[in-house]
Amino acid sequence: MTLPSYAMNQPSFPEMYERWLVGPLFRPWAEMALDELELSSGDRVLDIACGTGIVARVARERLGEAGYIVGVDISPDMLAVARAVEPAIDWRQGNAGELPLRNGEMFDVVVCQQGLQFFPDKPAAAAQMRRALAKGGRLAIATWRPDDEIPLFRELRRVAERHLGAIADQRYSFGEAAPLEALLRDAGFHEVRARIISRTIHFGEGVPFLHLNTMALVGMSSLAKEMGDQERKRVVEAIVSESAPVLQPYTIGSGLAFELSTNLATAKG
Repeated sequence: MTLPSYAMNQPSFPEMYERWLVGPLFRPWAEMALDELELSSGDRVLDIACGTGIVARVARERLGEAGYIVGVDISPDMLAVARAVEPAIDWRQGNAGELPLRNGEMFDVVVCQQGLQFFPDKPAAAAQMRRALAKGGRLAIATWRPDDEIPLFRELRRVAERHLGAIADQRYSFGEAAPLEALLRDAGFHEVRARIISRTIHFGEGVPFLHLNTMALVGMSSLAKEMGDQERKRVVEAIVSESAPVLQPYTIGSGLAFELSTNLATAKG
């Protein structure tokens, strides 16, 4: 899962991401995508923009020793956490637009969960996915719906924009299903289908979620990129403080529960 450069420059951010976000936010969707793809014993699985590797790890849980699983991400810091959590998976650093595949290497299943929206050249990335997928293989791509459809994230962005001006939140920048379907058809995929899936997400603790989300927003701000570290830290703290009331309607004890929607596109090679 590619993240803003400011966030990635925090030495502990990948560990925080793994500890606070992966379980409640990313694991449920990883399970859903792999359910859709119906893994079979012996499948070769490629997880693109794997982050700390939750899709690859769930695939390994399901396939065990019978599966061959590769995770690719551009961030060495994310991959360091992935390797520490599950050293048995083949983790590779690389760009989605030029996948680090071995000569002739192909996969039965390719998944890209919440990464495509960050890729600067989406057609190139789609072409690489097609190259990696064996004939008759299965593809799944998930991209969040626009944050205008997700009230909590929309309101948190508006609080941040009071300090930083307009923020183009890349996480929700490829939120419509039709362009996603068209991208895959143009890349040569077959049986392309996209649907919108919504579910309630539960966080055991709201404070770490709010802090990490604020770091991501600040990292995507042009104004924040011009700030020194101390000024950026001050702005993060101010946004976190002012955002607390936004969480109230979603608060259950010390935790949070809110509705979140994603596009899930599937296709075959």
